[in-house]
Amino acid sequence: MTYQFTIVVPVYNEEENLLRVEKELLAYTKIATKATKILFVNDGSKDKSQSIIETICNRNDMFSFIKFKENRGLSAAIKAGFDYTETELVGYIDSDLQTAPEDFNLLLKHIGENDLVTGVRANRKDSFVKNMSSKIANGIRRSFTHDGMDDTGCPLKVIKTDFAKRIPMFKGLHRFLPAMILLQNGKIKQVPVQHFPRVAGEAKFGVWNRLIGPLMDCFAYLWMKKKYINYQVSKQG
Repeated sequence: MTYQFTIVVPVYNEEENLLRVEKELLAYTKIATKATKILFVNDGSKDKSQSIIETICNRNDMFSFIKFKENRGLSAAIKAGFDYTETELVGYIDSDLQTAPEDFNLLLKHIGENDLVTGVRANRKDSFVKNMSSKIANGIRRSFTHDGMDDTGCPLKVIKTDFAKRIPMFKGLHRFLPAMILLQNGKIKQVPVQHFPRVAGEAKFGVWNRLIGPLMDCFAYLWMKKKYINYQVSKQG
């Protein structure tokens, strides 16, 4: 089969969720509007995640994985997923499945005329503290980037792979993917998607890295924006 779309699934200590991830993503591949494969990126998990991932991949041809030697963080996992993607489109979803894989079809409807389409979590099912800290962090980030996005933390995105591979990653950059596409003179769009409470495992981000981390990352983004190199080749011989 010729695949058109790769879904990157970062994994860090998610043994309780992975069989559900397999079930949900396998079901999605049967209704996907693009021929879809799944790439697990094991970010140095210390539980049984790797053995479960290998079992899943051995019994499903459309599933594959890469494994880090040690934990490097969500941005590194996403970057590695982009680097190892060979299809024309790449997306990503968190392994906690607080967003629905079938909503990828909503994003794929708009990717033709855009270079990144991101979900916006409607009716978020998180705690009050988590919702408020994310809202504040999004406001801070938006004031720095002027990207017009309401929810860059939404773990449901589709990107044209050639744009994704040109994103220069640093820690925390997963919060700035729309802004990084704008730096490439690309087009971005946000689409409302479903959101669900976490049913297993533990959240990897707390109030500290939802507020202080994004603020520090904003200054890193401004530095990089000033130094960013963007070019287009008009002719080659």
